[in-house]
Amino acid sequence: MPRIAIIGSGLVGRAWAMVFARAGWDVAMYDAVDGVAEAALGLVAEGLDELARHGLVADPKGSAARVRAAKSGADALDGAVYVQENVPETIDAKRAIFAELDHLAAPDTILASSTSAIVASLFTENLKGRHRCLVAHPVNPPHLVPIVELVGAPWTAPETIARAKEVYESVHQVPIVVRREIEGFILNRLQGALLAEAFRLVGEGYVSPQDLDKTIKDGLGLRWSFMGPFATIELNAPGGIADYCARYTGFYKRLQAKPAGVDVFEEGNVAAILKEWGNAATPEQLAEMTRWRDQRLAALAAHKKNVEPLP
Repeated sequence: MPRIAIIGSGLVGRAWAMVFARAGWDVAMYDAVDGVAEAALGLVAEGLDELARHGLVADPKGSAARVRAAKSGADALDGAVYVQENVPETIDAKRAIFAELDHLAAPDTILASSTSAIVASLFTENLKGRHRCLVAHPVNPPHLVPIVELVGAPWTAPETIARAKEVYESVHQVPIVVRREIEGFILNRLQGALLAEAFRLVGEGYVSPQDLDKTIKDGLGLRWSFMGPFATIELNAPGGIADYCARYTGFYKRLQAKPAGVDVFEEGNVAAILKEWGNAATPEQLAEMTRWRDQRLAALAAHKKNVEPLP
């Protein structure tokens, strides 16, 4: 079986371990903090059992048995054909770990970062093996949300992107290729645009935060859970996308002439939104809500697994 090295064993690292283990890969997890990788083994096993309850893993015990805690970075990289890095989100941390990975990994091993914001050119430029480095940005939690954004630096080899795409497809993720570097990649730019408008609409008193959430979860989100925005508008006009643009882009042009500005995220507007949102959740409540979210995502993943794609 192929082997992957998971560097960093926090929430995202553990989720990646589940993704690869359930697909039959051998997984070596390493964390620079003593005891973290060892403790992660039990959490990975629990997560695989939960996936099995939704029919998303056929053999959770066998999958868990394929995951081990590595004693060092060199131990984790021994025999690995792929590396998924998940260290803290700072340029210095990324530069340090990629320098080490480039030194230790076999020459043809791909080095992928889970970073959600830092483009690869900022931490791979001076590496001998920079051609085999890329960003592979998941959505938390990646074992339940399959999208992976593949973003190369200007010097990332096309073969690296192609091989990475094949790897993620083989473990049942959904990779997309971002053709050139851009801050925030694709998903976070879309999310940021929606959040900015949401913060404006609530902050300016047009709607409550609770009703805005309903607009997404009981409106746009229902379609978007199985269709993207282009496929959605194709079905919203008799003549498809071109007809939709002819009919409705005048309205959208007026909206975009005055987009939400950066002030919607300033302290005053955030405070007004929080006041309407109500009491902040306790850590215990947040943990319980996270468990509920993951259970709902697992149920949705199980449903989508059996749904035929758009014709």
